[in-house]
Amino acid sequence: MLHYAVVFLVIALVAALFGFGGIASGAVGIAKILFFVFIAIAVITFIVGLVKRK
Repeated sequence: MLHYAVVFLVIALVAALFGFGGIASGAVGIAKILFFVFIAIAVITFIVGLVKRK
């Protein structure tokens, strides 16, 4: 999941470099969503791991 966030971030940076505003903003939006989904899944997995350990 984090890999996809990084890929969309790179796509956004390249699109912004060449001046494709619509593509860049779309890719940045997708990258942000995927990054926050990854963070949420990581936190949930960490909490479940702590609960199962006890």
